[in-house]
Amino acid sequence: MVVSCGSQRSVFRRIASQSYAEWPAYDSTPLYDRSSLAGLKEDIWTVASTWFDHQAHHSVDEFVSHYPVAYFQFRPHDRYSGATEYEISNLFRVFLFKEIHGWTHETALVTYLTHHPELREQLGMETVPDQSTLWRSWHNRFTAELRETVEAAARTILIKAQDADVAVPREPERQLPFSGDEQEESDPDNQALLDEAESITDHISHVVFPAFSLNRGDGCEIHENAYWDLQTYLGLRERLAANEGACSFVYESSRARTPLGHAHRDQIRDLSIEQIREMYRQAVNRLLEEAAETEEFFRAGIVAIDITEADPFTGDRTGHEDEIIGTKEQTDEYAYQWATVQLVGNAVPIVLDARPVRKGETRKEIVEDLLDSAEDLVHVDNVLMDREFDSQHILEMLSQRGLSYVVPKRMQTSEKAQAKRLLQRGQDRYETDRKLHLGKNEWHETTLIYRRKENAEHDDHRQYSVFMSNRGSGFLTEYGYRWEIESGYRSIKRFMAATTSKNFGLRFFYFAFACLLYSIWRAVDLLVQAEVTGEYEHSPIVTADNTLTLLKKETGIG
Repeated sequence: MVVSCGSQRSVFRRIASQSYAEWPAYDSTPLYDRSSLAGLKEDIWTVASTWFDHQAHHSVDEFVSHYPVAYFQFRPHDRYSGATEYEISNLFRVFLFKEIHGWTHETALVTYLTHHPELREQLGMETVPDQSTLWRSWHNRFTAELRETVEAAARTILIKAQDADVAVPREPERQLPFSGDEQEESDPDNQALLDEAESITDHISHVVFPAFSLNRGDGCEIHENAYWDLQTYLGLRERLAANEGACSFVYESSRARTPLGHAHRDQIRDLSIEQIREMYRQAVNRLLEEAAETEEFFRAGIVAIDITEADPFTGDRTGHEDEIIGTKEQTDEYAYQWATVQLVGNAVPIVLDARPVRKGETRKEIVEDLLDSAEDLVHVDNVLMDREFDSQHILEMLSQRGLSYVVPKRMQTSEKAQAKRLLQRGQDRYETDRKLHLGKNEWHETTLIYRRKENAEHDDHRQYSVFMSNRGSGFLTEYGYRWEIESGYRSIKRFMAATTSKNFGLRFFYFAFACLLYSIWRAVDLLVQAEVTGEYEHSPIVTADNTLTLLKKETGIG
């Protein structure tokens, strides 16, 4: 089978049905226009990610010759102003062929086009440019930015084709094309790390932030980027509110116009919870795609689900009782609560999704919702949760999804009695199968694992913890990975802007954007380690402050 109108239509219909993909990029966000090279690179990534999955698409050359570029305006990147024999859009494709095949000289390209008249026909070229014309076009006609776009696009096409088991003419480099010389030393100094982190942070921010968009009309004087710059700026300093931050931002930003605090809040308030979550998921998907282009990233494994709460709310919550709910410790205090699902274990700890917790929602509904998002982004094997999720209905739902789980159990009378017997026998560990009643004579089968704590502060049955798992005790050691989500929450709250507003959407947006900054930090650290050392150690070598400072430069402040 070969490329046809029908096969191309099938690809673009599939792209249109994807909630996390938009094509062309300039049509979905004000960050790009029809001449934006960053938008063109994103568009090629979007199409290539789906193109090679079609059974009729098994050639990188056909992708290059059929990819639609008619919408893109090459003129700003064309140094020639007079009449030319060859359209720059056709030369863009021609040089994609050269880069994809890895030819050093134009002679090989001329020979290839001469012996493949079908490619010339698809490109609409009656003749083949000679070697000197091609050399001048590449070095004199194409801007440096356009040449870099050709190289980046070729690498994307090769990687996406190879991932779909399509034969490629050369092995693509599976590392990000960062500027600067490669580090020769295996143990780089701090400046080298920061230099590498700066390149990566710049790249990542241009990939991730376009996923966010405000509901604004045309002709707005303040660029939308300024709102995301301000939100990032608010995360640079602990407990910085929008009004105070906006005032400082006016003086520190290099932008001519920046939003005032109340205008910034008004724009955020117009976003619904679902809009915020959808933008967040799109941004994280982009982040994962960048991380996935390193061999050190594992797009599968263990996720942890948990709920965190904001600082106790001390004001009047009248009219907001369903949103400002009690604390997890069941005290007489009230607080906003947020739930997240995060990669843990050997994977880079990226927050895959976040959602608010409202009064009346069951833990099962929350877990199902977050798992749906997580499984759209990564392959999930094992789920770790705290004891507040020890419901037999949640465990049954996980098993039906084919997932393993490790969840601590709240000790009831029978578990306390068993722990006392273990204590009397001096037994540190014990397993037993248990059936948990689901109702209507239905049961969930699980394994209870009793484990004695080392250096316990109690001298009775409280020396023991009880865990439930549908895979036996072999998975119990994985529960130790769950601490990462708690340490992650501490960093996330450090990145949050301060507010006294009771607007639920605004509160949630501040939390979600802080989750994004945290995830960017951890992804940047992964990519820096992969680039500089070729390995990934879970302990960060790039600090959160380093990343925020580099993001600060992206806001035009640094």
